[in-house]
Amino acid sequence: MNKLVHEHARLRILTLLASESGPVPFTALRDRLGMTGGNLSVQIKTLEDAGYVATEKYFADKKPRTDVRVTAEGEAALIAHLEELENLLAGLKAAKGAER
Repeated sequence: MNKLVHEHARLRILTLLASESGPVPFTALRDRLGMTGGNLSVQIKTLEDAGYVATEKYFADKKPRTDVRVTAEGEAALIAHLEELENLLAGLKAAKGAER
């Protein structure tokens, strides 16, 4: 199990980013996930250090902006993690079905 992806906040971040067709503004990500800016920043930094997300910082109307997107490596890690969870669930269902 990929502990980096498994952590609840990071799993939610990766799932949301993977469902989008492009980068998501930091503020939209924060609002959609209901996270504080500080917590989201820490989780994004962890994912960025692992190569799972990339950020782009720029200015718009003289205000700093940050966009976040999932990388190919991050999407692959998310898919592998979800497949592992699906396999665990299938095994549980099979074991419970065999008990009946």
